[in-house]
Amino acid sequence: MDRAWPQRRRRRGNHGRGAYPPSGGSDSRRSAGHPPGRHQLPHREMEVLPGSYQAVGALLPQGYTRLNLPGYVKADKNAVLPLFGYTSVVWKDGGFHVAAERSDDSERWNPLNCDAKELNVKVEELLAKYPDNRLYKHLSNCALGYECLTASNTFLQRWEGAVPVSYSCNAGCFGCISEQPEDSAFPAPQTRMNFKPTVDEVVEIMLEQLKTPDAIISFGQGCEGEPSTQARIIVEAMKRVREQTSMGYININTNAGLTDFMRAIVDAGLDLMRVSTISALDDHYNAYYKPRGYTLKNVEKSLRYAADQGVYTSINYLIFPGVTDREEEMEAMIEFVRRTDLKLIQMRNLNIDPEAYLNLIPKARGEIYGMKQMLEIFREELPGVVIGSYTHVPPSRLARQR
Repeated sequence: MDRAWPQRRRRRGNHGRGAYPPSGGSDSRRSAGHPPGRHQLPHREMEVLPGSYQAVGALLPQGYTRLNLPGYVKADKNAVLPLFGYTSVVWKDGGFHVAAERSDDSERWNPLNCDAKELNVKVEELLAKYPDNRLYKHLSNCALGYECLTASNTFLQRWEGAVPVSYSCNAGCFGCISEQPEDSAFPAPQTRMNFKPTVDEVVEIMLEQLKTPDAIISFGQGCEGEPSTQARIIVEAMKRVREQTSMGYININTNAGLTDFMRAIVDAGLDLMRVSTISALDDHYNAYYKPRGYTLKNVEKSLRYAADQGVYTSINYLIFPGVTDREEEMEAMIEFVRRTDLKLIQMRNLNIDPEAYLNLIPKARGEIYGMKQMLEIFREELPGVVIGSYTHVPPSRLARQR
């Protein structure tokens, strides 16, 4: 870290405590809700208002970074919020505003751009074309039941599509969305796939998706475990697909802990890699991910190897106000990004009960800068790294040569 960086504390301002209206006419894509069992707090006071007030939080559309948490106290101290990322809401200038900053173009991930009638037709067409492909049946539930846009894209054959492959995982993430232990205080919002696909099933989906130069097919979805645990299937499928087409990009969303398996996948012709992380500090990472048989050092080795082979690498950075913007977290992540030659940081709001999460991880050791200042520091310290929210087709100069 350069020595001038800590001096930015002097112009830290309000720690990001501003209200920012969503841009681009996104009001129709916002969700506002009442966190269950919560009371609203008055400005600058930590006390419960009398009467029937309810705390209000907003669920941001994809592509917006949360800057603040809503203020509340629990009516039931034992209650745990479900896996949503509530954002502060205020009344300002005659309307509701949320504490957020736009970090990416969300047009392709706007649910309004997914026509339900067209999707149903496409689902029926592909299920009829591949009646024995269990992956298509599985993804049809993701698309129609969960309204997963990546699964929907697989049937609409556009943009980024999904090809889940794994029912097992080498981590026990606290906020896992596909599997929770029986004694968990909150349910998993999705059901994890429960079968091992064949190479043929995987290849069929990949070939249907990779029909245009900018198409993306992604291993590693919310409805599965860690895809690299099925590296043999992935490697064989990739080889067979690339024997038939050079179209599009093959991506993997992964925790990258199985370094040897990740190297094999990279060597088979991987184009894009997005690695999920919450911190570059071991104690924080381990508390949340609960890795089984790997360490954060393995993750770093996988990223570095992929970058050295020309893979366009990114991280799926699970961020949280008051944690990600801690001094020690920023310093560690900036150095991690530099060491791994990362190309893109995808800022993703962590969906979790704030108190449950804060009780899980280490306490802050340094100053807390605020999320808005954190984003500014990342842009200044990492000028060659894209700060966004999604997986993108890389610039031609950074695309892996085949």
